[in-house]
Amino acid sequence: MYKKEVYVFDQRFPKKLTIRSYNEKDFDQLIDVQKQCFPPPFPSELWWNKDQLKNHITLFPMGALCAVVDSRIVGSMTTLIVPFSPHEPKHTWEEITDNGYITTHTSDGNTLYVVDICVSPDYRKLKIGKWLMQSMYEVVTHLNLDRLIGGGRIPNYYRFQKELTPENYVNEVLKGNLKDPVMSFLLSCGRTPLCLVENYLEDKESCNYGVLMEWKNPFKNFNHEADY
Repeated sequence: MYKKEVYVFDQRFPKKLTIRSYNEKDFDQLIDVQKQCFPPPFPSELWWNKDQLKNHITLFPMGALCAVVDSRIVGSMTTLIVPFSPHEPKHTWEEITDNGYITTHTSDGNTLYVVDICVSPDYRKLKIGKWLMQSMYEVVTHLNLDRLIGGGRIPNYYRFQKELTPENYVNEVLKGNLKDPVMSFLLSCGRTPLCLVENYLEDKESCNYGVLMEWKNPFKNFNHEADY
């Protein structure tokens, strides 16, 4: 199980943030955070349900974290362990996570895979998402895994799809000419792009594309380089 306490700042005022493993008593709050974070046109059937959350805390409790401020859950991050090769990176979110039920979790895998991360809109200015991501980096090093990886949405892409290919859109974000709310956030957390995946997730804003982005364990040696 996991728990740590830090301070975050609401302007100049410190607030205590607790990041801990979530449990069955938290399910209603976790689902409510999902609804706040992923309003339509994001498909409501992709919000967590209680059967999925039960699997998270049963199959891999160390990978099921929530963020608490003022006794209220304001964010969460869920992961599983999978075998992964950067030389065969293409997959869908549904395939690798078993549609969020994480029955694909295996303790002898080499990679911590991000199933989901979300923070209530009213609390994003506190940089809670970065603290959740940092906590999962700690899980990677604690378990001596090779990397953390996950497919990031590119929800601003639909605005540019008539003038930019998805590859060009990603490169424009990397150059700093465009800002994407998910990809730019992941870059700021230390994640680097590995490859673009078509039909990664049902997501109209991203035109169903996802960008696999990784954080490599700094205590390991690697011989591959990202495509971007």
